[in-house]
Amino acid sequence: MKKNTIVFVILTLLILAGCADKDAGSDPNFLFILVDDLGYMDVGFNNPATFYETRNIDRLASESMVFTNAYAACPVCSPTRASIMTGKYPAGMHTTDYFGAAQPGEWKRNTPLLPAPYKERLPHGEVTIAEALRDIGYHTFFAGKWHLGDEGFWPENQGFDVNIGGITRGGPYGGNKYFSPYGNPRLEDGPEGEHLPDRLASETCAFIEANKDSSFLAYLSFYSVHTPLIGRPDLVKKYERKKAQLEIPDTIWGMEGKRKLRLVQEHTVYAAMVEAMDLAVGKVLDKLEELGIDDRTVIVFMSDNGGLSTSEGHPTSNLPLRAGKGWLYEGGIREPMIIKWPGITRPGSITEQPVISVDFFPTIMEMAGALDVYRESVQGESLVPLLRETDFQPRRKALFWHYPHYGNQGGAPGAAIRSDNYKLIDFFGDRPSELYDLEVDPGEKNNLAGSMSEKVKEMDALLHEWQKEQGALFPTENPDFDPGEEVYY
Repeated sequence: MKKNTIVFVILTLLILAGCADKDAGSDPNFLFILVDDLGYMDVGFNNPATFYETRNIDRLASESMVFTNAYAACPVCSPTRASIMTGKYPAGMHTTDYFGAAQPGEWKRNTPLLPAPYKERLPHGEVTIAEALRDIGYHTFFAGKWHLGDEGFWPENQGFDVNIGGITRGGPYGGNKYFSPYGNPRLEDGPEGEHLPDRLASETCAFIEANKDSSFLAYLSFYSVHTPLIGRPDLVKKYERKKAQLEIPDTIWGMEGKRKLRLVQEHTVYAAMVEAMDLAVGKVLDKLEELGIDDRTVIVFMSDNGGLSTSEGHPTSNLPLRAGKGWLYEGGIREPMIIKWPGITRPGSITEQPVISVDFFPTIMEMAGALDVYRESVQGESLVPLLRETDFQPRRKALFWHYPHYGNQGGAPGAAIRSDNYKLIDFFGDRPSELYDLEVDPGEKNNLAGSMSEKVKEMDALLHEWQKEQGALFPTENPDFDPGEEVYY
């Protein structure tokens, strides 16, 4: 049993409530849409000049509040996903790298540091948002990418009544990848050639229709647009034609550290993957309207980390944001984010308030009327005042990141803090810290650390205090490091 004290309180509340399922209309439904590796600049509502077409997501944005300073809790997937599930920072749960990454004892790269150890599963001792909602009468559903532990730690073991396709793997690596047969033990094969994002949308629609008369959480977690880079042939051809009409700059490549960096969005297969995901989103939005329950369904849209720009096919560009997935720069952690709360959020509203993925748990629980049970155990802030466009006074002093690992995409171990418009990146080892004013320099080109030493000290102290409170784990010196050999990041 998880967190005995909390469970006791919840069970008491349930007994008083009669332990009945929530009737339609008594509380909002929740549709949480999480996309894998989608960059901030990949969607039309953030970037009207994007090469990719995201009509359905843009339509949702026009009906919602858009968050222009929204962050993932980590530049890679599993830690961010754990933060959404629990409302806690990965540093304190020691879930700081993607699950399946090499542990210190398995390390083979020639790097000055050994990465910190980390837990490769979301601990059962953590209360997930699915468990919290199910305990107050919600029906819970998961479809798509899980990547939060091996069997025994899958969605059905973490509060979800239904699990369609959520397993250990971080990508669709079985069978025909993004097409049926899938080779996925939690997803029955469809007709040969069936496309995964559309199938996940169809499963979500079926769950919503079956539960239209009760309150539900439908968590649609796309495998898209993660590698392998495979698109629907018809959509790939569409973007090949579109690319042929573009004036492509002579230079489409730059460098971030030692890594090749994509500067221009023109990858036709990736574009096809983005549009197929967008069409799947549209399918679910249309089902809510068809059933007449869109007016009582809260919709959240988010990505788990920045767009992939420095590795594994380099499919997208995050410019003007710097770098991408696997880096603590803005391209790696700033995300496209939307929340639609019918009757509450003003359509087309925009907020510049910095928010982070640990905020989803308390926000949803306050909407469901059950935040008091969890208020002291979660580390995020409820965004309900922001969504109501009332005075929002966060308790926190800053947003934090702790990534004591070498990313596959070139990023080095470090931590970061954003306080107001300033962002400090504290790299571990002998690499100096970097300070940026994001209000005037969102591309992180002008390092102010040398000219603002007092600001660096102030923010560094806040960061170290937070790391101590979290019990964060750190890299150690690599005894096998050979400085005479090429340093592999």
